[in-house]
Amino acid sequence: MHQYRRNRVPGGTYFFTVNLQDRTTTLLTDEIEALREAVRQTRTAHSFHIDAWVVLPDHMHCMWTLPEGDAGFSHRWQLIKSRFSKSLPLNETRSISRTREGERGIWQRRYWEHTIRDDRDYAAHMDYTHFNSVRYGYVSSPSRWPFSTFQSCVKKGMYPAAWAGTDSDITMTGERKAQDAGCRASHAT
Repeated sequence: MHQYRRNRVPGGTYFFTVNLQDRTTTLLTDEIEALREAVRQTRTAHSFHIDAWVVLPDHMHCMWTLPEGDAGFSHRWQLIKSRFSKSLPLNETRSISRTREGERGIWQRRYWEHTIRDDRDYAAHMDYTHFNSVRYGYVSSPSRWPFSTFQSCVKKGMYPAAWAGTDSDITMTGERKAQDAGCRASHAT
């Protein structure tokens, strides 16, 4: 098996993309309460701060800040995926290798991770996360997507409620114009 190189920064902030194996399903939004419970249980056992999160039908993007001295995001993802999978009935198609390994056929085996480098990088990934429901055409504005931290960020004053609506200055990738990119510096846990 390949050994994947991960950049582990104790107490760091990370951006993740996690996909379902079957990208045509709506399992994540259909089973949102099971996913939320898996995240709650994992955070209780192994704390982390949720900076941003969006759950789409077949994948999700999120940003976490880990506790000082802790770089164990892989174990947290293993727990979230496992808890979510165990909460669902066994009815997905599994490959021979997944069956042999005792794995469910729900998640892609890997995920994408990026270590946040600075405030500008933080702002760009925060925006990308919250704009994703618009990017995929599910809604016309992030404020209309119910499976996102966008509304809580609006309440904290991090975004205006109308951000990225039809009259927005957001680019097609979801990034704010450069003059706004530094306004997300308050991401402490």
